[in-house]
Amino acid sequence: MSETIIAPLPSGLLPDEASPEWLNKGDNAWQLTAAALVGLQSVPGLVILYGSMVKKKWAVNSAFMALYAFAAVLICWVTWAHQLSFGDKPMGIMGKPNLGAVTPKYLLEQQYDKMIPKADYVFYQFVFAAITVILLGGSLLGRMNFYAWMIFVPLWLTFSYTVGAYTIWDKGFLSKHIIDFSGGYVIHLSSGVAGFTAAYWVGPRHVNDRDHFPPNNIIHMMAGAGFLWMGWSGFNGGSPLAANEITSLAVLNTHLCTATSMLVWMIFDSIFFAQSSVVGAVQGMMTGLVCITPAAGIVDSWAAMLMGVLAGSIPWYTMMVLHKKITFLKQVDDTLGVLHTHAVAGLLGGLSAGIFAKPNLVKLFYNSNIYKQGPGLLYSIINTNEEVHVHDGFKQMGYQIVGAMFIAAWNIVVTSLVCIFVSRLVDLKMHEDDLEIGDDAVHGEEAYALWGDGQRHPPTIFRRIATRV
Repeated sequence: MSETIIAPLPSGLLPDEASPEWLNKGDNAWQLTAAALVGLQSVPGLVILYGSMVKKKWAVNSAFMALYAFAAVLICWVTWAHQLSFGDKPMGIMGKPNLGAVTPKYLLEQQYDKMIPKADYVFYQFVFAAITVILLGGSLLGRMNFYAWMIFVPLWLTFSYTVGAYTIWDKGFLSKHIIDFSGGYVIHLSSGVAGFTAAYWVGPRHVNDRDHFPPNNIIHMMAGAGFLWMGWSGFNGGSPLAANEITSLAVLNTHLCTATSMLVWMIFDSIFFAQSSVVGAVQGMMTGLVCITPAAGIVDSWAAMLMGVLAGSIPWYTMMVLHKKITFLKQVDDTLGVLHTHAVAGLLGGLSAGIFAKPNLVKLFYNSNIYKQGPGLLYSIINTNEEVHVHDGFKQMGYQIVGAMFIAAWNIVVTSLVCIFVSRLVDLKMHEDDLEIGDDAVHGEEAYALWGDGQRHPPTIFRRIATRV
C-alpha cells in the first residue's frame, strides 16, 4: 500500500496560517483569471485589432500606441492613479494619494468585505483603466504625434479617468445611487466622448487616408475582435469580485447581447447596402459588448437580448446615417468611430440598466444596507411589491441621466485641457510629410516586408516603379 505524502508548509507557517481565514481561493483564482482575460483584450487583442483595422502604412504605429498605453497606465496606476480612483481617504472628486498603497502590507490586506486580497483588485482595475485609454486612442489613429500620445496618456488617466471611477464606483456623489455594473459609463461613455474630443483637437488624417482607409488584414482584425469578445467574460464576470451566481449570469448575458447585436448590425448592412460587411459585424459585436456592460449581472437574459437589438440598431443608425448628415460630426475625424461604438452604446446600456435592472439581482450585487440602486423603471411599474414604487424607478432613471451628463461633460472639459496643455509642449499632430509616408517615417519600421527579408529598396527604385506605373 502506498503512503500519502503531505508536502511541508513553508518554514515558519502553521497550518492555519498558510492563508488568511478571509481568503476564498475560488474567488481569488477567478479574479486573477478575469483580470488576465481583460488584459488579453488589450494585449494582444486591441494591439492586433488596431494594427490590422487601419491602412497598411499605419499598422505599426496603431498597434504601438495600444502597447505603449498598456505599459504606461500600469506604472501610473500602481504608483498613484489607483489611490486617486479608490483611495481610502476622499479628496473632493477623487481619492487621496497614499504611497503606502504600493507596499506588500497594503496589497495583501483583504479587499473590504470581499474574500480576495487588495492586490487582485488593484490589478483588475488596472486592466480596466488601460483598456479605456486604448479604446480612446482608436479615435486618434493615423495622425497623432506619438510623443504627444506618450504625454497625453498619463495626464488623461490622472485627471479624467480617476474622477469617473471615484465618482461612480467608489465614494463619489453618484456611487450610492447609479447603476454601472462594469463600466458602461466609467469606461465606454468616457472613452467615446474623450476620444471624439481629442480627435477634434488633434485634427483630421491626411486627406488620402480619410478618403481611402481599408483594413490591411481582415483575418487578423477578426482575431483581435475574438480576443475582445471572449475576454469580455472577465470584463463583466469579474465585477462581482467573487465566483458566484451573479458572475455566471453576467457572463451569459454578455454573450447573448453581443451575438444579438452583431446579427442585427449585419441585417441592417444587408438591407441597406446589399452585403454584410466584416468590419460592420465587428462594429456590431463591439456595440453589443459595450451596451450590456453596465447591466450584465442585474438583468434577465431576455432583457440582455433586447439590449442587443438596441445595440445593433441605434449605434448603426448614428454611425451610418446621422454621422453623414450632421456637419460637425463629419468635420471631426474619429478614425474607428469610437463615439458611436462606445459613447452611444455605453449611454444606451446605462439607460437600459435604469429600465431593466431587476430588484432582487440589484440587491444581490449591491449592498442594500449602504447603496440605494434600483429598481429598474420597468419593474417599478409592473411590480406589485409594496416596497417598490413607481417613483423609485423614475428616480433611478434620473440618476442614470445625471451620471451620463457628468461623465460626458467632465471628459469634454478635461480632455480639451489636456490636449491644449500637450500642444504647448509638442505638436499634437504629425507633420504633413510624415502623414503621407506613415510608419516608416514615424518609427523607421514597416508592418510587412514586401521585398526580400525585410530590406527596403533605395528611393530611386521606388521612383522608377512609380514612373512605370
